[in-house]
Amino acid sequence: MRAPLITLILIFAISVLGLSLIPGMDSDGQPARMSIFHAFYVMSYTATTIGFGELPDPFTDAQRLWVTGTIYLSVIGWAYAISALLSLLQDRAFRAALALQHFSRKVSRLREPFLLIAGYGQTGELLGRSFDELGRRFTVIDLREARIDALELDTLRADVPGLVGDARNPHDLQVAGLTHPCCEGVLALTDDDEANLAVAMTAALLRPELTVVTRTTSPVVAERMSSFGSPTVINPFDRFGDHLRLALHSPAAYQLMTWLESGPGAELPERSSAPAPGRWVVCGYGRFGRHFAADLRSEGLEVTVVEPKPVRDPDPDPGLHLVVGDESDPEVMASTDLGTAVAFVAGTDNDTTNLSLVAAARRVNPDLFVAARQNAPTSAALFVAMDVDALLVPTEVIAHEIYARLSTPLLWRFVRELPGQDDAWAAELTDRLIDTCGHHLGALWKVRLNEHEAPSLGRWLEQGDLRLGDLLRNPDEREHRLPVVPLLLLRDGEECVLAPDEGTVLQAGDELLLAGRPVARRALEKTLMVDAVPEYLVTGQRVPSGWFWRRITRYEESPRR
Repeated sequence: MRAPLITLILIFAISVLGLSLIPGMDSDGQPARMSIFHAFYVMSYTATTIGFGELPDPFTDAQRLWVTGTIYLSVIGWAYAISALLSLLQDRAFRAALALQHFSRKVSRLREPFLLIAGYGQTGELLGRSFDELGRRFTVIDLREARIDALELDTLRADVPGLVGDARNPHDLQVAGLTHPCCEGVLALTDDDEANLAVAMTAALLRPELTVVTRTTSPVVAERMSSFGSPTVINPFDRFGDHLRLALHSPAAYQLMTWLESGPGAELPERSSAPAPGRWVVCGYGRFGRHFAADLRSEGLEVTVVEPKPVRDPDPDPGLHLVVGDESDPEVMASTDLGTAVAFVAGTDNDTTNLSLVAAARRVNPDLFVAARQNAPTSAALFVAMDVDALLVPTEVIAHEIYARLSTPLLWRFVRELPGQDDAWAAELTDRLIDTCGHHLGALWKVRLNEHEAPSLGRWLEQGDLRLGDLLRNPDEREHRLPVVPLLLLRDGEECVLAPDEGTVLQAGDELLLAGRPVARRALEKTLMVDAVPEYLVTGQRVPSGWFWRRITRYEESPRR
């Protein structure tokens, strides 16, 4: 815009100077020259098409001739400047510079802890919405402009800064908030392993103290990531195998884990029955198939694998039956003897192929336990309609685990300890959650019993007089229990008790993971903060809560027991 602005300034300066030099005539008919100020004033309203008239005196013919020329000259100047401005606004580099400046200002103004999400695909979007529901702030960087546009159009509660940039570029990561003092973690969730490796490497070198969570399906890339600090590397194929093994042994525990990892508001998933012991048929022996077949073999199950190309395995599993051929070929599928199998897995990287394989397998054996892999989010409705028994959506597996790790650290501890419980225990805890929250999961939150977060409980915790059942009473009516379910009690950072009973004696420093309705959380905050409430909950005696009422009623604290 330098040339258009200089052109306008020159036109204006020449017009003002010429109008001030041309002699005019005052109201008495005497020769007079217009001052620089009056000439500037006249040219201002003339060049901007406002047109107040001939001021302060009627113009002479010479002045009118000059003003006529400057009018056309200013029109040309304005047309040139406006066309240059419009061209500039359409320039991609200029718009990118404006967006970058706007994004940088948003990030620099953040004054609360936030996460940096690199890659806003399906996984990033799921996590973003979950964190937004929890009130957690985050920034986003993605290479695709359409994803950033979708972020800006999304109905999130907070204003989320989004940048179209390359996560492999350290400068873009710094602009996105990597070096911001309030950044508390980095999530590398792109669909490019090299980009995720670059993010993990940059974070480890520039901010080694940050929590880094990244995704990959390659063991080689995972090993390279681990050489930079200690990032949390999530392989969805490994996780799905672990989840399916849990589903085979404890369907109720798998149902509970899936429900809790889905976040507040999630609907209770159906509890599927595990197949009987027998032979499994797995189509697709790529990265997913290898992990999945190894998990099944570790359970002592017989596995038949269908793979289009011969597999070169230096250490083949003697219990693995390999069928080489195209999965879509009926003769190849017939050689797998589906009629005697108990389960079938469609695990290729093509959704159309997986859907057709599931349909073909069910025609041969309607009683098969069917698991399938969904690769694209657009295929979700088709897999739902197919009603498979177990569905692998890698993006959801990653999102659920990251949510469990970062939303509430105690939730991840609960998920890790859950497989050690029997199925009846998990079913009973699920029923308690349903009775408390209904079929949609309520809020999950952590309570730390210390002087900062629970100042009203100090005396009772020291005396050992406070039990979990007393803490969960209604602070207004102690005979009623708050709609909340204790999921975990962590003591001294090591001793972990799942679903502690109401008779558990609480100690200072204990941490509780609770699930329940939001109203229960607000009521519990009253118990933790108001000194008079614990006395009422434990003894049933209502005592004055304010200093004034304590003085006029001559209240004395009850002696220690």
